[in-house]
Amino acid sequence: MDFLAYAEASARLLNEDINDLDDLRDFLSHRAWLIPQCVERDVRVLRRFRSELRTVFELSQDDSPTVIRLLNDLMSRYPIRPRIEDGGPDGLHLHVAKTSSVSELLIGESLLGLAALVCTVGSNRIGVCAADTCTRVFVDASPNGSRRYCSERCSSRANVAAFRARRRQAAADA
Repeated sequence: MDFLAYAEASARLLNEDINDLDDLRDFLSHRAWLIPQCVERDVRVLRRFRSELRTVFELSQDDSPTVIRLLNDLMSRYPIRPRIEDGGPDGLHLHVAKTSSVSELLIGESLLGLAALVCTVGSNRIGVCAADTCTRVFVDASPNGSRRYCSERCSSRANVAAFRARRRQAAADA
């Protein structure tokens, strides 16, 4: 199991608009076998979970003990059912067991991935984009743990804005 992929999927779950059944089906377009199983209840459950999970990303940089407490609380309320599977040439690995609903599967993957990531590299590897106009979240898989933006686009915009502000300030000081 690729815990990082599960953790990154949790960021994707928060960054995508999932307001109705069609949105959920679009979100799952890369996992077509799940689409026929989607029901309205999945959308409602995911909407509630997403608002709870967002808090974890918002606090991640500042308060590791609270992040751990929140993740533990979420894992209690949304139980994860891990399963060992034989991955063929890749050997044994963990997956979230197939559950009775699409929302349970997505929530389990998100929580297991984030819990493993936090235990392995710390809660400072998840966060909310530092760009002023962006509210997206990210998972930092960089070697030095220095990511602050959800995408290269936000990073570039912020850097250009900072450069222009410095130039304006230098011109005003001159």
